[in-house]
Amino acid sequence: MKYTGWPDPGDLVVGRVDEIEDFGVFVDLLEYTDRRGLVHISEVASGWIKNIRDHVNTGETVVCKVLDVDESAQQIDLSVKDVNDHQRSEKIQEWKNEQKADKWMTLAFGEDVSDEQYGTVANELLSVFGTLYEGFEQAAIHGEDTLSETDLTDEEITTIVDTARENVSVPYVTVTGYVHLRSSNPNGVDDVRAALESAEGNGEVSDEVELGVTYVGSPEYRIKVRAPSYKVAEDELTETVERARAVIEERGGTADFHRERQTEAE
Repeated sequence: MKYTGWPDPGDLVVGRVDEIEDFGVFVDLLEYTDRRGLVHISEVASGWIKNIRDHVNTGETVVCKVLDVDESAQQIDLSVKDVNDHQRSEKIQEWKNEQKADKWMTLAFGEDVSDEQYGTVANELLSVFGTLYEGFEQAAIHGEDTLSETDLTDEEITTIVDTARENVSVPYVTVTGYVHLRSSNPNGVDDVRAALESAEGNGEVSDEVELGVTYVGSPEYRIKVRAPSYKVAEDELTETVERARAVIEERGGTADFHRERQTEAE
C-alpha cells in the first residue's frame, strides 16, 4: 500500500536514490504514489562534501527527513544528514513491517481485492492503530474484540483475525511468582485444592494468556504467566493470586505472595 497524499514537514520517509547530480540527490519516496524529493548536497552529509557519490549510490535505500513540501510546485525537500542511526533503524523496520502487512492484506482478501475494499479496510486499521502492521498484530493477540472500534464488517474482521493468527509472530513475555497456601483445617488439603482450581481461572482466562500453577514444595506453588505484554502478564499474575487468596481466606486459611522461590530446590 502506498499513500496518495503528501508527507508533512518533519516526517521520516523511506526512499530509493534515483538520480545523483552535483547539486544533490533525487529520491523516489517508496511509501507514496508518484512522489519524488530532492536532497540538496548540503543535506546529504555533515561537513564539506568533495564528491557526493562518496556518500550515496544510485539504487540505495535511504531514510530522509522531510524539510519542506510545496504541493503547487510538486517539490519535496529532504535531508539525509538530519536522520540519526536510531531513527534510521526504526523507520526501516517500520517500513518492512508495513510491507509484511501489505502481503497479509492480499492473503486475507485475495489478489483480486478491489482498490475500494482494500482502501476501506486499510484506512480503518490506520485510523485505529496507526499502522497496518499494528492492526494485524493486535488482531493476532486480542482477536475480534480489538477490531470492535472499527467500522469493518463482521466478515472482514473475522478474515483479518484468521489471517493474523496464521501469519503474525507475536512477541510474548513471561512473568513468574510464588504463593504459599496454608490451611490448618482438618480438610486443609481440600481447601488448598479449591484455591488452586480458582487460581487457574476455571476456564475463564483470556485466550491471549497462558497460565500455569505448579507445586514447588509444601506450602509453595509457582505461578507462571505468558502474555503479549508485561502489563497483561502482571495483571493476570495479580488476579491469579487474588483468586486463590479469596478462596483460601474464605475457608480460614492464608495466602502469601512473593516473587522469589522460598522453599529448597527439589
